[in-house]
Amino acid sequence: MTPDVLTDDFAPEKRVALAWTPVRARPLLATFLGLDQRLARIVSQASEPMLAQLRLAWWRDELAKPPELRPTGDVVLDAIGAHWRGREGSLASLVDGWELLLVDELAPHVAENFVAQRADGLAGFAALVEPQSEAAAREAGIIWAAMDASVHASDAGEREMLRAIALDHGLPVLPRVLRGLHVLAGLGMRAARRNDPALMAGRGGALAALRLGFSGR
Repeated sequence: MTPDVLTDDFAPEKRVALAWTPVRARPLLATFLGLDQRLARIVSQASEPMLAQLRLAWWRDELAKPPELRPTGDVVLDAIGAHWRGREGSLASLVDGWELLLVDELAPHVAENFVAQRADGLAGFAALVEPQSEAAAREAGIIWAAMDASVHASDAGEREMLRAIALDHGLPVLPRVLRGLHVLAGLGMRAARRNDPALMAGRGGALAALRLGFSGR
């Protein structure tokens, strides 16, 4: 079961993706998205980069510890211990990715590394539920991560750079257990092709998500 406190402020496309994810895999994806959102807030709300780096370092340190040695009471960290045991390295790469935005301008190589680090976390998700689809999940993750970041980019040049990363990758075929990830990537690809900053806006976005969920196309 997915704790509501992890998902109650998720964007619509994330909620839909979780709805299309089988029950056994849903807590894994919700935990990934919850951590990604937490890290995004640390970076976006940082008044001092060094303070944000310290907060990111705390997450990196906790992910390196055995679950039984971590503090309890943080819903995201508790969910990681419950559902991601043994694959925390994939989540640590997520921390590394967000840290890139604190130390460098969003040049093309930084954007590519940032997107790849987030996609590694989704490859880790696939490795836990459908290991043979890990590479395809990484491809899907790149599309989603690039366009999700594009939504929040304030600079038109940065948005176009992230869009180009998404368009440079083909939407892979994923098994039903990863249908939620397919919905995220499919909505991302749709937004990239339409040059639309929103992954899921209005009736058209909802219908596209429904089509991706039912048919995988």
